[in-house]
Amino acid sequence: MTEAALSGSAAPRTYGNWRRVQSVGIANLGLAGTIVLFVGLIFVVLGLMFSLVVSLGAAVLTMAAIGPLMVRDRHNRNLFQRATARVAWARGRAGGQHLYRSGPLARVPKGRCGLPGVMASMTATEARDAYGRPFALLCQPWVSQVSVVLTTAPDGAALVDTDQLDNWVAHWGAWLAALGNEPGLMGASVIVDAAPDPGTRLRHEVLGHRSSEATALSKTVMEQVIGSYPAGSAAITCRVALTWSMASRAQTGKKRSVNEMALDIGHRLPSLTASLAATGAGPSRPLTTDEIAAALRVAYEPSLAAAVEDVGPAHAGVEWPDAGPSAAQEAWDHYRHDGAVSVSWMMSEAPRGHVFSSVLSGLLAPHPDIARKRVALLYRPYDTGAAVRVVEADRRDAAFAASGRRIGRARDALSVQAAEKSAEEEAVGAGVVRFAMVVTATVMSPEQVPMAASVVDTLGTTSRIRLRRAYGCQAGTFAVGLPLGLVSSAHLRVPQALREAM
Repeated sequence: MTEAALSGSAAPRTYGNWRRVQSVGIANLGLAGTIVLFVGLIFVVLGLMFSLVVSLGAAVLTMAAIGPLMVRDRHNRNLFQRATARVAWARGRAGGQHLYRSGPLARVPKGRCGLPGVMASMTATEARDAYGRPFALLCQPWVSQVSVVLTTAPDGAALVDTDQLDNWVAHWGAWLAALGNEPGLMGASVIVDAAPDPGTRLRHEVLGHRSSEATALSKTVMEQVIGSYPAGSAAITCRVALTWSMASRAQTGKKRSVNEMALDIGHRLPSLTASLAATGAGPSRPLTTDEIAAALRVAYEPSLAAAVEDVGPAHAGVEWPDAGPSAAQEAWDHYRHDGAVSVSWMMSEAPRGHVFSSVLSGLLAPHPDIARKRVALLYRPYDTGAAVRVVEADRRDAAFAASGRRIGRARDALSVQAAEKSAEEEAVGAGVVRFAMVVTATVMSPEQVPMAASVVDTLGTTSRIRLRRAYGCQAGTFAVGLPLGLVSSAHLRVPQALREAM
């Protein structure tokens, strides 16, 4: 027997086999570029029937069209995508879409500080689940979606056995797979917010349990504990947002009302929160409208965090129409809002190879150079029928890419193996989930932005995650990272299928 077997220890479990959605095409063109190439070749051949000049003109136009699609950067974005981002940003800035002003003297209805951008039309309705717990149902009428936000109390990985960690990860995978069977579920997101701890919770806990008969010495010691212990510590909050479609299940084309959605979702929340506890998330419950409004207000104005924590989010007095900022201004590479500056990144590539369960520990942990750091993991689970189509299409695409080269590459061989493994796992009941990540760092002055950007880039490299700064869409990326359940693909002007084909 080996030494590991004699000691009863096992090798740490690793995780991986995630794959980027890729389009089938010649070289780096993708499906859209390949279609343009073949159409251009047809015009070149037809042009030869008239004159050589016409044929050469068609060839030049074809090369001009596919040229920008062939050149890609390290984030797998071609020149056409980068150019369209620049044009969209210039048009939005010329129209004043990068500015937001609210309050009594602004044009916002009723002089309130409402949410900006894609969140402006979002409404909040109070409802109760099957356990009688109140929860806020956030409605996005322009995309016919509703969302519910849950708050959790994770135990953390400190002093936890490896077997228990593996158990939590397994239950988390099962919970995500079960979301694929939730009728009408469009997406889920996990938002982890890390900020300096003002010590409010510790003070309330100590003062709430202090006895009137305590000695002067014990009171003095506890006062010193209240004053010194929070120094250097951090407050980490974790929320889970679930988003459903309001479309009718009977395929009648009629949209369900908010009350119907509240009744339907209210009966599902108890089972969802109960199964979430087995993932290591701890006890979970749905958030009310006042609690979500307070969390959004703190995200836009971090200086209010201590005051909101002192009285509690539910009693902070922040109403839903005042959850947004009083002023905000978007720049190409950052976002200013109510005395703070935020910079957001998007994950462009997941870790290659296999990783341990602690791969995100450094990225999720608070940092002294960042006032608030928010990491949002975005999930879009597939149902059983869609999952089969996805893995089978992935198998075909991987095999086509590997056979399209005269000399095979090691990466192509591994890609084929990974696609085969994913198909096998799905065949025995595993779920298929598309995931993304948004990281937002908030500082209190523009001079701190370069330091925060350097810190996040370093943390992303440590976690083996390639992050791309959200140039030209800082406000939208900031909104996606908030605990609101926004499904980004539903708000894109260019269809998701066309974007993937490029």
